[in-house]
Amino acid sequence: MKCFIGLDVSSTKIDVCIMLSDTTTPFTASLPNDLTGASEIKNNILELNETHAFGRIVIGMEATSLYSFHPAMFFHEDSQLKALNVEVMVEQPNKIKKYREAFEESKNDTIDAFYIADYFRIERFSPAFLKEEKYLALQHLTRTKLQLIEQLTRTKQHFIENIYYKCNTLSTEIKNENLTTSLWSSTIISLMTEDYTLDDLANIPLKDLADFIQKLGRENFKAPEKLAKAIQAAIRGSYRLPRLQQNSVNVVLGLLAREIRNLEQMIKDIDKAIEDMVEVIPEYQCLTSVPGVGKVYAAGIIAEIGQIERFKDHPQVAKYAGLNWKQNQSGNANSQHTGLVKRGNRYLRYYLVEAANSVRRHDSEYQAFYKKKYQEVPKHQHKRAIVLTARKFVRLVDAPLRNRQLYTPPRRPMEDK
Repeated sequence: MKCFIGLDVSSTKIDVCIMLSDTTTPFTASLPNDLTGASEIKNNILELNETHAFGRIVIGMEATSLYSFHPAMFFHEDSQLKALNVEVMVEQPNKIKKYREAFEESKNDTIDAFYIADYFRIERFSPAFLKEEKYLALQHLTRTKLQLIEQLTRTKQHFIENIYYKCNTLSTEIKNENLTTSLWSSTIISLMTEDYTLDDLANIPLKDLADFIQKLGRENFKAPEKLAKAIQAAIRGSYRLPRLQQNSVNVVLGLLAREIRNLEQMIKDIDKAIEDMVEVIPEYQCLTSVPGVGKVYAAGIIAEIGQIERFKDHPQVAKYAGLNWKQNQSGNANSQHTGLVKRGNRYLRYYLVEAANSVRRHDSEYQAFYKKKYQEVPKHQHKRAIVLTARKFVRLVDAPLRNRQLYTPPRRPMEDK
C-alpha cells in the first residue's frame, strides 16, 4: 500500500487530502497554514502508517512560492517523516491544473487537494529534491536583485518619458552628435532635475557649459563640448511647457531621479551580499572558472539550480529554465517555426541568458556560434541568437557543476601540434 498526500496551500490555510493507492481517502480537512496545522497532517500520516505500513509516502503540493515554502520545508526536515523516507514533491501548478481539468470543471480548494493527491498517485511525476538551505538563502538575494533591476528599468523608462515632456528633442540631438551618453546618466539627471532652468542652460556660453558638464561628470567625458552643443540645440528646438505643467514635470523628474539613485545603491549593496555568501558554496569556483561568468551571474545560476543532482542531464536543466522549444509535428511534416517554451524558471533563464551574453564576448567558440545564429534570420537577430547561445551555454554549466571540476577550455587544433 502507498500513501499520497495532496496539499492545496494558500496564505492562511492548507487543504489536505490523504489518498491511498486504492483511491480511498481516509483523511481530508482544511487546516491553518501554520505549525499547528502542519503538525496535525504529520500526526495523521504517522497514525495511518502504523495501520498500513506504507511502502511509499509522497507529500505533494503546487509551487506557490512564498506560501508553499514553509510546509514543504517542515515536512522535508521532520525527523519522524525522514525515518519513513517520506518524499516531499513540489510540482508546477500548470501540470496539476491540466490534470484536474481533464476530470473536473469545478474548482475549489477541496477539489484541488483531491486532484493534487490523485496526480501524485498515478506516479507520472519526475522525482524532485528540495534545495538545501545554502541555496535557498542565496536565492533570496539573487531573486531580490533581479526584482530591483526590473524596478530600476521601469523607473528609468518613466524618467525618459518625463524628459520628453521637458525637452523632447534631447535624445535626438545626442544621437545626432554620435554620443553614447544615456538620458539617465548622472550628469543628465543633474542638469534636468536640479536648479537649472532650460533657459539658464541655453544661455550659458558653450565653453562654460562644457566645463560644467565635465565637472559634473568627474572629468570622464571625452567630448564635453559635443554634449553641451547637443543639450543647447535640444533646448532651442524643444517645445515649451506652461509654467504649472513644467513645475509638475520637474517634481516628477526629481522623485524619479532619487529613486534611480536609491535603486542603484541597493543593487550595489545586494551584489556585495551575494559575493560574500557565494564564497562558501563549492560550485561557485566551478562556474567562475568559465571566462565571462562573474560572481553575481554564477550566484544566480547556482541559487536556482541548487544541487545539480536534481536534474538527470543538461536538457532537463534547460527545460527547467524554459530554454526549450515546442515541437510541432504531424505526419511527415515537422514545423521549423516553433516558439520558445517560457514556462520554466524565469530567474534561472535570466541569469543563463545574461551569463551567455557575457561569455560570448570572451570565448571565440561562443562568439562564432552567436554570429552564425544572428545571421540566420532577418528579424529579432540578437534576441534569437542570444537565447540559442544560452541553450548551448547550459551544457557548459552542467558539466563543471556535475563533475565538481574547474572549467577546462577545449583544445584548439593548433594546441595539438
